[in-house]
Amino acid sequence: MAKEKLNWEDEQVRHDYRHTASHIMAQAVKRLWPDTKLAIGPAIDNGFYYDFDTEHKFSEEDFLKIQKEMKKIVQANYPLERFELPREEAIKFMEEKNEPYKVELIQDLPEDAVISFYKQGDFVDLCAGPHMASTGQIKAFKIMSVAGAYWRGDSDRQMLQRIYATAFPSQEQLDEYIAKMEEAKKRDHRKIGKEMDLFMLTDEGPGFPFFLPKGMIIRNELEAFWRAEHRKRGYEEIKTPLILNEQLWRTSGHWDHYKDNMYFTKIDDEDYAVKPMNCPGSMLTYKRKMWSYRDFPIRCGELGQVHRHELSGALHGLMRVRTFTQDDAHIFMLPEQVNEEIKNVAKFCDDVYKMFGFEYHVELSTRPEDSMGTDEEWEMAENALRSAIEEMGVPFVINEGDGAFYGPKLDFHLQDSIGRTWQCGTIQLDMQMPQRFDLTYVGPDNEKHRPIMIHRVIFGSIERFIGILTEHCAGKFPLWLAPVQVKLLTVTEKFAPYAEEVAKKLEEAGLRVELDIRNEKIGYKLREARNERVSYIGVIGEREAEAGTLTVRSSKAGELGEMSVEDFTAKLLEEIKSKAM
Repeated sequence: MAKEKLNWEDEQVRHDYRHTASHIMAQAVKRLWPDTKLAIGPAIDNGFYYDFDTEHKFSEEDFLKIQKEMKKIVQANYPLERFELPREEAIKFMEEKNEPYKVELIQDLPEDAVISFYKQGDFVDLCAGPHMASTGQIKAFKIMSVAGAYWRGDSDRQMLQRIYATAFPSQEQLDEYIAKMEEAKKRDHRKIGKEMDLFMLTDEGPGFPFFLPKGMIIRNELEAFWRAEHRKRGYEEIKTPLILNEQLWRTSGHWDHYKDNMYFTKIDDEDYAVKPMNCPGSMLTYKRKMWSYRDFPIRCGELGQVHRHELSGALHGLMRVRTFTQDDAHIFMLPEQVNEEIKNVAKFCDDVYKMFGFEYHVELSTRPEDSMGTDEEWEMAENALRSAIEEMGVPFVINEGDGAFYGPKLDFHLQDSIGRTWQCGTIQLDMQMPQRFDLTYVGPDNEKHRPIMIHRVIFGSIERFIGILTEHCAGKFPLWLAPVQVKLLTVTEKFAPYAEEVAKKLEEAGLRVELDIRNEKIGYKLREARNERVSYIGVIGEREAEAGTLTVRSSKAGELGEMSVEDFTAKLLEEIKSKAM
């Protein structure tokens, strides 16, 4: 009988497969180091891990030993057999096996709980399952790394060793994944940012990035693009304060739903908060005057800096920081305008992401447990988002319970050039804040009515988008964003005057140019310029100086040969104008 092929696209299948692999890894570790105590071993995105308590200090040298033992367990093709025990029997069972972490987990379960275990060969683990039918179904796996992890994430508890690994149905898929991970290391924005001198992170401000002159060029170009595109679409720009009083955050609901992520201060003996979001400030700008139904829709954009408290262990370059600039906008609408405005924002997102070469998918995130508002309001808002995106013919998936506390949202997940996804854009439909802030307008009946609003971002955060784009492009930014668009290298110092003349012409055309006229070997200067990921390198020697040309190399297309200064300038200006990737 032919074996049933795994549907690897099915998230549950991936979970069961990798969860089974985690049990195989735990069994292998117990065989090699029998005194090891087991903690937890879940499947995660792209793999799995297991937490161990052992005197042995795991190192990379141990990875091959563990994998060799795992292969023996796979070859043995042990069936995974589930059995259940009443709570007290389960506790006793784990105590006899000297597994204190499992005992604690069981003790935290309800008194009347029936506890499940899975057995494979001589190995038994506390587990809710589900799993694959046997260990022999696990075909390809690799241990990736080891790190410290506190038991139950509590820094006052035991430090365990967490071994990360991954598993795939075939060696080919595993090799492809490993190659992607190696490529991701090369593209790490923290590494590239340092090499290109774009930004820095310091111990004096963990999670508070410093942008350097070249990084500011990218940032300023992105912000200029953002402003131009918003003007085209009828947005007006505002700027709201960084610090506002506590009462505002109570009114908005952030005090009850987001307080643990906020920073606070006192001013004149009153409590204030540093804003974690821009929306409450935008509410106040709306309230400054009475609006008519004829004024709608009102579209307010803000490049607003926000601060959110993130745990130090979660910080990661520009991707996860404690301060960032959201490219926010708030759209105030009449009920009959909701559908069109959602579609306008979705089309805006599509235009921007396509320009940067990103594919994306959309998720409809529904009501979370911690939310404000009535069932009817949430149903209306979710249906409005669903209808608009369906009318556009954009496929989407449901992400249950992941909406904002004040409303459901459409999230845009970008796929980069090596297949990773990043959540950037979002369209949140909100009926709560207009109520909480008592926002009104005068309708055609001369009565006061309540507007509906959209919160939305496209980049998400400028910092994070720069991090994503850095990795997507491997530091070879599109020319319009590149900090150094042209670097001119002289073969010897003798050609410095001509190089300076060429640089002046290029700068007058509006290009960003650097000169390297040092008395160094041209090979060394070329390697340095390539490592800096300069968009175009122009080499100037005797032939070029006599002919009034330069020999050009592109970071993306390679050698382009000899060109006149005029042709080279025209080529670059056209590339900038078209914003070509």
